[in-house]
Amino acid sequence: MLTVRDVTVRFKGVTALEDVGLDLQRGRVHGVIGPNGAGKSTFVDVVSGRRRGGRASIVYDGKNVAGRSVTWRRRHGIARSFQRTSVFPDLTVRAHFELVGRTLRDESVDELVDALGLEPLLDRKCGQVSYGDQRRVDIGMALVGRPAVLLADEPGAGLSRSQSLELARFIRRLAQERDMAVLYIEHDVDAVFEVCDEITVLNLGRVLMSGTPAQVRQDRSVRDAYLGREE
Repeated sequence: MLTVRDVTVRFKGVTALEDVGLDLQRGRVHGVIGPNGAGKSTFVDVVSGRRRGGRASIVYDGKNVAGRSVTWRRRHGIARSFQRTSVFPDLTVRAHFELVGRTLRDESVDELVDALGLEPLLDRKCGQVSYGDQRRVDIGMALVGRPAVLLADEPGAGLSRSQSLELARFIRRLAQERDMAVLYIEHDVDAVFEVCDEITVLNLGRVLMSGTPAQVRQDRSVRDAYLGREE
């Protein structure tokens, strides 16, 4: 569904990413992990269109969209959630979904609201609900319009481990039910190893390796750089 190749980004002579690439497939979750500073957020910025310049080949549904805007990508099925919630505290949960639904001409959000367990909160302002509920609203807005690709940038940030795992399982279930390709960036490695079909490990802006969760867990270079050695 989405093929990313040769992503290279430099900031004032410092290389943030060097020849990074991966493939996203429908109905599957592809995790990206790595230590702080590995380039994970820069990579998702490039794929989502928030960061321009540098070098990248991004082929979506057979077409190179590297030059397309964030808005174009969102309208054509590439959605993104953020590390920090992007909700408006003075708007109700209902108003958030109505706003995005109108923009994307998607009036069938009831099923999504129900799946996220947000129906009891629809008439509450986002500033008055818990941070975990705000995270669910943020993910829900990204899923309005039934995108073909979801770029989930640390959706579990600020959540407890149990909440993070619950959200990861929900995203995986949606990927399968909606035949959606998911790029899943997360620090909660337990969630990543449970829900991802494939994992790419970044370190110092380069791909250290890609493989199944079992292959990644067993790789010595990954343990040395990120996971830590088993005693």
